[in-house]
Amino acid sequence: MILSIEDLRALARRRIPRAIFDYADGGSYQETTLKANAADLDAIQLRPRVMIDVSDIKLATTLAGAEASMPLAIAPTGLCGLYHADGEILGARAAAAFGIPFCLSTMSICSIEDVRAASDQPFWFQQYLMRDRGFNQSLIERAIAARCSALMLTLDLQILAERRRDARNGLSIPPRLTLRNAWDVVSKPVWALKVMFGKRRTFGNLVGHIGGADGVATLAQWTHAQFDPGASWRDVEWVRSRWPGRLILKGVMDAEDARFALSAGADAVVVSNHGGRQLDGAPSSISVLPEIVAAIDGRCEVLFDGGIRSGQDLAKALALGARGGMIGKSFLFALAAGGQAGVTRALEIIREELRVTLALTGTRDVAGCGPQMLRMR
Repeated sequence: MILSIEDLRALARRRIPRAIFDYADGGSYQETTLKANAADLDAIQLRPRVMIDVSDIKLATTLAGAEASMPLAIAPTGLCGLYHADGEILGARAAAAFGIPFCLSTMSICSIEDVRAASDQPFWFQQYLMRDRGFNQSLIERAIAARCSALMLTLDLQILAERRRDARNGLSIPPRLTLRNAWDVVSKPVWALKVMFGKRRTFGNLVGHIGGADGVATLAQWTHAQFDPGASWRDVEWVRSRWPGRLILKGVMDAEDARFALSAGADAVVVSNHGGRQLDGAPSSISVLPEIVAAIDGRCEVLFDGGIRSGQDLAKALALGARGGMIGKSFLFALAAGGQAGVTRALEIIREELRVTLALTGTRDVAGCGPQMLRMR
């Protein structure tokens, strides 16, 4: 019985190799921030209300200017195609059928063009600021050609933090059989066969677009060398000048940076600590959400990313001022557990939990979410 995101996580752990599972499940260094994302959400208490007419709960909203059936989007996550064959395509289809946005990562297995050909609904595309601005320009042009409805620029990956689980597990792309992981891979034959016969097994957005770098190892080395520690807000403005649509800036965790994001032309910001995978010891996303909302002061949308595992978590973010939430880890667990059906089940779970949470806090509409839903200490 799949009744929660935790059920999907447990099923994913059984169905895919440990190295792939830990890539989604883990964080950087001691994983302090990763744990804080969940603990701080759990610490927020909801305020129960009674005898209010909640017979008609409205979950529909708009995200980045487009209608959404509920205030949730699927976050950009790398390597979806290693969690389930054609994972990005399945995620995009599940999101489209559910009426919520899907964001494709630059570090996806299926390419922008693969997802565009397989989905009849617009999707968001995410990219990083790379040293090779020509490649950034190329990705922007490809996103425009694919009619992506928003561009998400990730700001917090100028330098890659150490993810110790990945190093200990010997994560490689595509996964390869070694003495250390032989039994783990061989004992997952269904996963292995699906991934083997999937559309791609390496970085689809990079293959064929980087001169002389089509080998997997070379692509990985090129990518790591491309994260730009010298990137500045001028480079964000450069992206803004070239992207004609909605621009979403992801990785904002400070009020001053939120104001810089506004000045750079953001249509939305995502309060995110990269799932606890970058600066360990940084605060949880939920703990800084109110100050970012105050700094933005309604001048653009604020989205929340950082540990959503339930409709209750999403309701807490909405109560603290977020326009909507994003799921990354929860999405990957659902994808690994059951492909498109698994993702659909995760969205059903979150939607029903959100609906019940709103009803039991006396809230009829997501537009009416606010601090009155919480018991504030």
